[in-house]
Amino acid sequence: MRALTYHGAHDVRVETVADPIIQETDDVLLKVTATAICGSDLHLYRGKIPATEQGDIFGHEFMGIVEEVGPQVTAVKPGDRVVIPFVIACGSCFFCQIDAFAACETTNTGRGAILNKKSIPPGAALFGYSHLYGGVPGGQAEYVRVPKGNVGPFKVPGTLADEKVLFLSDILPTAWQAVLNAGVGKGSSVAIYGAGPVGLLSAACAKMLGAEKIFMVDHHAYRLAYAQFTYGVIPINFDDDDDPADTIIRQTAGMRGVDAVIDAVGFEAKGSTTETILATLKLEGSSGKALRQCIAAVRRGGTVSVPGVYSGFIHGFMFGDAFDKGLTFKMGQTHVHRYLPQLLTMIEEGALAPDAIITHRLSLEEAADGYAIFDKKEEDCRKIILTPGFDSRVDASANDADLSS
Repeated sequence: MRALTYHGAHDVRVETVADPIIQETDDVLLKVTATAICGSDLHLYRGKIPATEQGDIFGHEFMGIVEEVGPQVTAVKPGDRVVIPFVIACGSCFFCQIDAFAACETTNTGRGAILNKKSIPPGAALFGYSHLYGGVPGGQAEYVRVPKGNVGPFKVPGTLADEKVLFLSDILPTAWQAVLNAGVGKGSSVAIYGAGPVGLLSAACAKMLGAEKIFMVDHHAYRLAYAQFTYGVIPINFDDDDDPADTIIRQTAGMRGVDAVIDAVGFEAKGSTTETILATLKLEGSSGKALRQCIAAVRRGGTVSVPGVYSGFIHGFMFGDAFDKGLTFKMGQTHVHRYLPQLLTMIEEGALAPDAIITHRLSLEEAADGYAIFDKKEEDCRKIILTPGFDSRVDASANDADLSS
């Protein structure tokens, strides 16, 4: 089969690799019909995630048709159309029983990303996300082996196009969890740092829940312009404003700050020269610039919600400020399975349209080009979906023909 494989920083290639097979009795073999490049994939692409090995298959946002099932699989059958959560959960351990699927303690054979873990086992395995998270081949491929076939695959109706439901695999539940963690509701004020796919869908969810004022901070003007037009955010460009937190505070009641902040940037935030040097020397695991801004912008007693990926340690965390302000922090990988039925209903009813953020539709064969475009923010790229067997050149010609007629 054809799959996107890793060969070093900024070097990914679509190659012919061995077809996956059923290995465990509860495995599912999936024929991929749509997959996507996630902002988190860029951490891998840039060589920032340890234990990423040559030949690893990327991709944790994907869906498709069940091709084959193991003898113990009863939840789905060949021919079923399903979305696959990026988190691989067993469904029966302590954490799965309390719907904390991302903390599943049985599926990850890697060491996890916790530095000071002591004897605590790692959290759940993730598709296509390094050997820290189990080394499970991902979904930017023609076929995928899906472990825990009675727990993960989520059936979706044939009445909805792939694009409508694909993001149930990760970025929509991630945005939804981030907004719920932030306590956003009717009349809330919230600041979202990062106008990437998760930031944009966080704005969509916050707007749907009745947030009165949504600030969005980013350093790409085209993403901010889209967010302002589509979700009514108040845009702040980091390149034009040295202190967005101060700008946000000045526009809140009593200059108290916003009720909540969502950090949808993570550890590769554009930081200071000092932080860049520290990270290069492996003396710092993550840039703390976005997080410091979040702590500064939120009001006393407010909440900082962090869906953005962080790794290792951060200097200048400003923990004293967080203590003085009495802040609540909520963060972590997304418990995808918990939210899928509710989010599917919202899509069916038209309350959420996650596919609106898509800008690029490419074939799987064009995946390497897609990574370069997304990484460099070229062509006003917001979100790329990839389709095995799809030829974007033919599709573009068809679209041109439709327009000319």
